[in-house]
Amino acid sequence: MKIENGTFCPLIKKDCVGLKCTWMIQLRGTHPQTGQPVDEWDCAVKWLPMLLIENAKEVRQGAAATESFRNEMVKAHEQNMMAIIASTGEEQTRIGHAGYDYPAR
Repeated sequence: MKIENGTFCPLIKKDCVGLKCTWMIQLRGTHPQTGQPVDEWDCAVKWLPMLLIENAKEVRQGAAATESFRNEMVKAHEQNMMAIIASTGEEQTRIGHAGYDYPAR
């Protein structure tokens, strides 16, 4: 048994009017869960769950890229601090965790 969507619109409280409705939009792209291409007209309200899933995926990817960039910047900062210390002849023991410079004892 295949489950199919009904045509009742809760916004106008009757059957969907199709392309006469201003909320009918065409969506082109890739389905975020299946990876299948999408090129369909449908109600904007019906598209919301799929668009929210896609948005969450993009946010996760952005956060991962930001974290990766941050890690590279921390690594570069530590390398720069080590190079500065080596070139000035200061004690390397002044550098603590994560490359922060602590006052000399």
